[in-house]
Formats: sequence, C-alpha cells, structure tokens
Amino acid sequence: MIERRIGRLLGANTRAAGLFKVAVKEGKDHKVEIAWEKVEAWRSWAELSEGYYMLRTNIKDWKAQDLWEAYIQLTQAETAFRIHKSDLKMRPIWHQKEDRVKAHILVCFLAYVLWKTIGQKVKRAGLGDEPRKVFDEIARLKVVDIVIHTKQGVEIRKRCIAQPDKAQLILLQRINLHLPQRLKITKM
Repeated sequence: MIERRIGRLLGANTRAAGLFKVAVKEGKDHKVEIAWEKVEAWRSWAELSEGYYMLRTNIKDWKAQDLWEAYIQLTQAETAFRIHKSDLKMRPIWHQKEDRVKAHILVCFLAYVLWKTIGQKVKRAGLGDEPRKVFDEIARLKVVDIVIHTKQGVEIRKRCIAQPDKAQLILLQRINLHLPQRLKITKM
C-alpha cells in the first residue's frame, strides 16, 4: 500500500523522482520504515542539463544547427499527420491499399498547408505564431440549417453561418478571413 502511494507520488513528480532513492521495509513491531537518500550523480546531471534541449543522433558530419533544423522539420511533419485527426476533427482511418494510403497522405498534407497558412496569417497579424487558438475560436462559429416547408410541399433549405461574436469578428478581420453568408448544401 505504501509502495503504491510512493510510486504515485514519484510518478506525479517525474523530474524529481530520479533525484531520490526510496526504500520501504518492515521495521520494529511490524511498522513500516521509509528510507530515502539523495542521488548525487543524478543531481549533478540534472544541474548540468537543466535548460538545455538534447538530441541524440548517429549522424556525425552535420553541424548542430543543421541537426536542429532537421529535427524541427520532423516534428512539423509529425504535427501535420496529427492535425487532421485532432484539430480538424477528422477520424483516423487505417488503409490497406496503396491509393488510399496516398490519398490519406494528401489529406494530411492539405491539412498541414491549411495549418501553416493560418499560422502565417496569425503571425503577420501580430497574434503570435500558434494557429491552434485561432482554430479554437473559429470552431466556436455556428452553422445553421434553415428549413422552410411551403404549402406546395416543397422544402427550401439554406445553410448559413451565424454572426460571429465581437472577439471572433476582430480575429477574422485581423487575419483577413472573410466568411461566406451561405454555404452550399451537398447531398451525400
């Protein structure tokens, strides 16, 4: 029981967990004794590496700057594959056929292009360099379907975008995005 509580405590504080060695044992009168000690070797390493980002690689002939830029590109590529699943709320699909895999990669690429385009607009507007907040604001926009039934039995459908609130309107103006008044309804 006590080992679990200590494990949870160390698990919740992973950066500090390596700095201590903890032992639980049975003491006198079947009471539990907890012994702990500082791990000085870990503390020295933590002080040495604190505030630094370290990359490990088998590439020996690259400059540090080139390695860092390649790493950043890799993280951006990984982000591109996650964008359409999380930020654009598209479900992941597992593909078996080559043409579907290529289509999936195309969708990921287009999502990434959209992400980067919004990111550049946000940066130019002086709103930082993270488009996620813009997507969160835009996601709050509502689309409304208006359905009118006539006496002749005809159904008229219009899909409209609700008016953005003041904050959304300012944001859209700053990044020069214009919303259409109506959207075309496509039947699937």
